[in-house]
Amino acid sequence: MIFANHALLPQGWARDVRIAVAEGRIMGATPGASPLPGDTRVQCLLPALSNLHSHSFQRAMAGMTEHRAAGRDSFWTWRDLMYRFAATLTPDQVQAIAALVFMEIQEAGYAAVAEFHYLHHGPGGAAYANPAEMSARIFAAAAQTGIGLTHLPVFYSHGGAGGQALTPGQARFGCDADRFAALMAAVRVTPGLPPDTHIGIAPHSLRATTPDGLALVLPLAKGGPVHIHVAEQPLEVTQTLGWLGARPVDWLLDNTPIDARWCAIHATHMTASETARLARSGAVAGLCPITEANLGDGPFNGPGWLAADGAFGVGSDSNVRIALAEELRTLEYSQRLRDLARNVMVTGTGSVGHALYIGAAAGAAQALGRASGAIAPGLWADLVAVDMDHPSLCALTPAQVLDGLVFAAPDGIVTDLWSAGRHRVKGGRHVERDAVRANYRAAIKGLVSGL
Repeated sequence: MIFANHALLPQGWARDVRIAVAEGRIMGATPGASPLPGDTRVQCLLPALSNLHSHSFQRAMAGMTEHRAAGRDSFWTWRDLMYRFAATLTPDQVQAIAALVFMEIQEAGYAAVAEFHYLHHGPGGAAYANPAEMSARIFAAAAQTGIGLTHLPVFYSHGGAGGQALTPGQARFGCDADRFAALMAAVRVTPGLPPDTHIGIAPHSLRATTPDGLALVLPLAKGGPVHIHVAEQPLEVTQTLGWLGARPVDWLLDNTPIDARWCAIHATHMTASETARLARSGAVAGLCPITEANLGDGPFNGPGWLAADGAFGVGSDSNVRIALAEELRTLEYSQRLRDLARNVMVTGTGSVGHALYIGAAAGAAQALGRASGAIAPGLWADLVAVDMDHPSLCALTPAQVLDGLVFAAPDGIVTDLWSAGRHRVKGGRHVERDAVRANYRAAIKGLVSGL
C-alpha cells in the first residue's frame, strides 16, 4: 500500500490518498484515507510517464560527438560517428549500457521504456547462434532494473532512400524480411518475461526499407506497437519525395495502415496538411526534444498538432541526457523560440506543465501499448513520487506542482518510483544503482580502450 499526502487522480488533485496495489496493478485509490502501519508514505504521487523512444547503446557515446570538425557538422556526420562506435560493442557491453540507461530513466521518473533496438548481429553482420542474442541482453537489463519494457526490434534492410545497399557501418543492423522474421520469432519465445513486457516492431525509416519490405514485415507486429522514424531531417524529406513521389508522412498515410498502434518518431518536418492528417490517424507523435536539439533536427509543429487533437509523448532517444522534465521543458521552449510566444503547448487556457505532463503520460502509454498513464484501478502501478519540500516546489500549491516540476525543478526531484508495482527507486536512488554503475564502468573501460 502507498499513502500520498497529495495525488493526481483522473478527476484531479486529492489529499490523503491510499493506493492499493496487487500483482503490479492499481486495485484502488481512496482519497481522504488514513495511513496504516506498513504503508509506504510519500508527499506527492503522480502517474509515471513511459519513455517512448530509446537507443540505449548510444548513452555510452554521450559527450564524444561535441567537437566541431572541419566543415559543417550535422545529423549525418553524427550518424557516421555513431556507426563506428556501434561496430565494436559486445553483448556484455550492450547489456551493461542498457542497464545503466534503464536505471537512469527510472531515477528520472519514467516507469517504462520503448527500446528501439537495432543492434542485432555481431561485427560485420555475423549471425549469433541465437538470432535474438542482443535482444536477450536488453531483456536482462530490464530484469535487473525492473523497468517496464516495450521491445521494438528494428527492421533495417537498406542503406538509404531508393533501396541503396547497406554500408559496412550498417551491417550489424541489416536484415532482409526473412532474417527479420526469424529474429522476431526468436524474440517472442524468450522465457521469463514479466507480464507487462510488450513486443512490437520498428521499421527504422523509409530510407532504411522499401515499400515491398515494409509490407512484408508489418504483419510481424501481431497487433503490437509499430514505431518508425519519419521526417526527422529535411534531406530525408527531399530524398523520399524524389524516390517515392511523396513526402514521408504523406506516403505513409497513403500506403500503410497507420492507426493508434503507430508512433511516428520525430515527425519534425511536416506540412500543415501532413500534421493534421497524421494527428487524425490516431498515431502518437514520438518527440525527443533534447536529442532533437542536440542533433539540430529542428522544432516540432506543436500548435498544429494540438489543434488536430494529436497524441504525443516524449523519449530520450540518443540518451545524451536523461531528464524527463527537461524533455517537456525543451519541447515547450522550442515552440516559444520559434513563435516568439509563451505558453504554447496547451489548448485554450490552463497550466502548460499540466498539459505537457498529462498529455505525454497518455500518449506514451498508448505508444508502448501499456495500460498506464493515470492513477486508476486496473492500470499498471506506474507511479512516481516527487519531493514537495524541495525549494523549487515548496511554495507551490498542488495545482501548480506540474508547472514547477516542468519549468523550475532540477534533477533529483524524484523520491520514489514504481514500475508495474516494482518499487525500484527509494529515497531518490535506484535500488540497483551501485551494481549497475560498477558493471557499466567495467564495460565502458573495455569499450573505450578498443576504440
